[in-house]
Amino acid sequence: MRVYLPATTSVLRTLVDDGRLTGPLTGFAVTPALREFYALSDAGADEEELEYAALLAAARASLRLIDVDPSAARRRVVLAADAPDTAVTELDDPDTDRGAVRVVGDVALAHVASAHVDGADAEDDVRAAVNVVLEADLGSEDAQFVVDQAEGHELAWYATQEIGTLLELL
Repeated sequence: MRVYLPATTSVLRTLVDDGRLTGPLTGFAVTPALREFYALSDAGADEEELEYAALLAAARASLRLIDVDPSAARRRVVLAADAPDTAVTELDDPDTDRGAVRVVGDVALAHVASAHVDGADAEDDVRAAVNVVLEADLGSEDAQFVVDQAEGHELAWYATQEIGTLLELL
């Protein structure tokens, strides 16, 4: 199953240095709950659109991780990884985002398909969003506007062999 793992640049460094991320990990995937939501709101959504929705949920979760990691660059990071179906469990909690999953066990760099990272042009918007993401989660419209500004930036795609070079350039 393809899972989208929210991360930070610090997490990327750990992945490169250790060759793996230690589980369990929280991520996002195309789950029955996500499919059901889109069946009601956008019946025409195909698999690619559902995967993109899971990636965007992980990107928002990345903002929350950046908030608690002062050493991380102010750029959202999402890792697309493949995990065995048996290692992925949908989170059945009404307070979690649709598509939230728990991945048991470690995720090796060899199972990471790609990294998705904000460009330098997003840093100011991400910095502002990190400061208010929890308020947005609690329903503040003003905070949501700030988060929307950050979410308006497209994440750049990086192959796994490019992650080390990317980190050197940050």
